[in-house]
Formats: sequence, structure tokens, C-alpha cells
Amino acid sequence: MELLADIWLYLVIAAVAVAGGLVGLVRLRSGRRSDDIETDGSEAGSGPGVPRGTSTAVADPDVATTDPHSGAGASVAEEVAPAAEPAPVLERPESAAGRMVRLRERLARSGGLGQTLLSLLSRGDLSESDWEEIEETLLLADIGSGPTDELMAALRTRVKVLGTTDPQQVRGLLREELLTLVDPAMDRRLAVSPVTGDDGQPHPATILMVGVNGTGKTTTVGKLARLLVAEDRDVMLGAADTFRAAAADQLSTWGERVGVPVVRADREGADPASVAFEAVKSGREAGVDVVLVDTAGRLQNKAGLMDELGKIRRVVAKNAPVSEVLLVLDATTGQNGMRQAQVFAEAVDVTGIVLTKLDGTAKGGIVVAVQRTLGVPVKFVGLGEGPDDLAPFEAEAFVDALVA
Repeated sequence: MELLADIWLYLVIAAVAVAGGLVGLVRLRSGRRSDDIETDGSEAGSGPGVPRGTSTAVADPDVATTDPHSGAGASVAEEVAPAAEPAPVLERPESAAGRMVRLRERLARSGGLGQTLLSLLSRGDLSESDWEEIEETLLLADIGSGPTDELMAALRTRVKVLGTTDPQQVRGLLREELLTLVDPAMDRRLAVSPVTGDDGQPHPATILMVGVNGTGKTTTVGKLARLLVAEDRDVMLGAADTFRAAAADQLSTWGERVGVPVVRADREGADPASVAFEAVKSGREAGVDVVLVDTAGRLQNKAGLMDELGKIRRVVAKNAPVSEVLLVLDATTGQNGMRQAQVFAEAVDVTGIVLTKLDGTAKGGIVVAVQRTLGVPVKFVGLGEGPDDLAPFEAEAFVDALVA
């Protein structure tokens, strides 16, 4: 009996052990199913490994990784060094020689004054009505009444003496007379060499750019900077047009393209004279060759604005001698541009003219008129809208293009 009792005891203990193992196995499998549900994105609804209803930040997939020491599913953000910005590619502006070739081509294609005169003068025996037509052509080309009278008198005499209708001879005659009017003897060089101030110290050549609204003045400043860079000059720009925020932005864009620094105000409406003064000062400290100062466009009949222009020049002159004052004129404005030129010259002592929009126009005579009016030379001409469509003016090349 005692043996039988021991056997039953062993059977009960074994049964209990088997039952405990089965319960543990069920619990283990249940736990695994629970884990599977929690890590299933479609079930949790809050992203991988996030129980439903829990909000959390999602690491950037490009910089997240799994940390093998912190358990499955742990995200660690790696430190990524910021990529270095590529150095801007600076443009290399076209040389002056290449621009002159394009000047001749464009003026020759535009026709205008020279071709019309050649056609009239080659007719043979010119009647009085023919001469009146020649005179009208000259006046419409904006040469001006005084230069027109001179040219008419010279043409009448020489055509009568020459007594020919040969186009080549007539072309030579017309070239000589037009060249006399344009005056190749005028000094058209731009003062770009550093100068010595009253303090005995070297200063960069300072050039003020002035003009009426809409003549393309700010664009011309940018183009002139490109031309100087092409000649290996160190240039700095001063954005003294503080009334148009776009003007300073535009100038900065021109400067960035060729690596030229720009001095500008920190707010719209700042004192333009102060900006111009600071530009010249910064240019001297940086040791540049030339400082180009852009001023606000203004109407010549606004006395207050013209007085302000005079103030800018005086303030700049306290810091460094003003080497040039270039007046930007629209070649298509005709005789109205002459009045503008006179008022600007009185306000700031203009030393040279930049004619924009000269290509494709029959108004080439304005070169003669503006030089006669102011007694200063046309130094540059704008040929188009391209960044390098500004060229030094050469009298012979200009006349040759007209009568090509």
C-alpha cells in the first residue's frame, strides 16, 4: 500500500509539471503574437513600433540608423557635416576689341543716316528739292541745326567740284565730312588710374554715373564694371540710388557675376551722399583701381533732385577727387536729350557721355549734337541688351559703320 501511495504521488507531481510547462508555452506564444501586432504599421496606425494612439517625431530617413546596442527598432540621428557651398563661377567679360567689331556690324545693319545720304548724293545732278531732302535727313537724325548747316555747305561745294555720282567717291566724300563733325580729336579715354588726393594719399579713380529715369543708367553701371574687369581693373560699386530697392539689388547682381563688391545702404531711402562717401572710402581701404557710383535717376526739371546730385558730388570730393562724371543719355530721345544734358552739366560738371540704345536707330546724329552742346566727348555707346553690349566710342569706327 505504501508503494502504491508513492507511485500516485510521483504521478501527481509529474502531472503538475506538465501542466505548468503547457501554461508557460501558451503565454510565450501569446506574447509573441502581441509583439507582432505592436510592430505592424498597419495595425498600430502610428508608424513602425509605435502603439496605436502614441505620437512621436519621425527621424529623417536619410540620417537615421539602427543602434545594435539599444535594441531592435531604436533610431539614432547621425551628425552630418553641412555640404560646402560651391564657389561661384565668375564670368569673363568680352574684351573691348570684340565689342567694337559688333558695334560696326550692328550700326551697318541698322541703315539710317549714312545709307540715306549715300542714296541721295549718288543721284547725279542734284536739284534744290534733293538738297532739301538731304537737309531734312540730317535734321531728323538729330545732328542739330548748326552742324547741319555746316555739313550742307561742305557737301554742296564738294559735290559741285567733284562732279561725279560714283558711289565710292561719294562715300569717301561723305565719310570725310561726317568724321569732321564727329571730331576724332576729342579725348575719349576714361580716367581709371588712381589719383593723389589733397592728403597726399593715393585714391581710386571715382566715377559718378548720372542721368534721367529710364535711360538704362544702373544697367550701364553694371556693363561698365564688366568692361573694366575685362581690362583687369579692380572695381568697386556704390549703390547710391537709395530710392529704388531694386536698383541696389540689380547692381549687386551685376557685381556678383564678375566678382565686384558692392557698397549699399542697409535701408531704403538712406542718404545717397552718405552711401557714395562710404563707397569711395571702402574702395580706398580695399586698394581698388576704380569706384563706380550709381545715382538715382532724376528729371532735369526737378530743382531739388538736381541740387541733391550736386551734394553727392561735393561729399564724394571730400573723400577723394572725382575723376569722371558720366551722363547716360538715351540716343532715341533726340533734341529733348540735349536739354537734359545741359541741366546735368550745370549741376555736376559732366566730363563724358554714354549713349544707350544707339543700335538700330537712325538717330546717330545725336553724337554730334551732344558733343557740340556740352563740349565733352561721347565716351561709350550702348549697342543692345546683352551684358557686354557697351563699347568705347571710336569716331572713325562709328562713321565707317554709318557709310559701310
